[in-house]
Amino acid sequence: MSAASLLRTVATPKKTLAGAALVAATCGTLIAAAPAQAATTTSASSAQATAQKMIGNSAEFQCFSNIVQHESGWNHTATNASSGAYGLVQALPASKMASAGSDWKTNPATQIKWGLDYMKDRYGSACGAWSFWQANNWY
Repeated sequence: MSAASLLRTVATPKKTLAGAALVAATCGTLIAAAPAQAATTTSASSAQATAQKMIGNSAEFQCFSNIVQHESGWNHTATNASSGAYGLVQALPASKMASAGSDWKTNPATQIKWGLDYMKDRYGSACGAWSFWQANNWY
């Protein structure tokens, strides 16, 4: 067997192996993306359930939910790239939420508490905040 034939024989499996590794890596990336999406969905569902429990009143919850859906899509780590607003309710500056708890960056319940207090203080209720949001596209 010539050296060239030997190299072709050895090189071909390497190409096949490299291709298989690329496919496996790509599939692994796609598979890894699914749990992250599922975690986000679970986190959003959990935050919604927490808000429902904290608010109690279904009309007030719906108003709060409408705002949060528009502001962050129920993503408690949502960050506005241009303003720095953060969290479920897009507090600006984000550090204001520390008044509701030191875990404000990571705990949706703390963000919900702060948001509800803010809406009550500024607009009288979550529905008052939602009415303002509808007229101005911000609150």
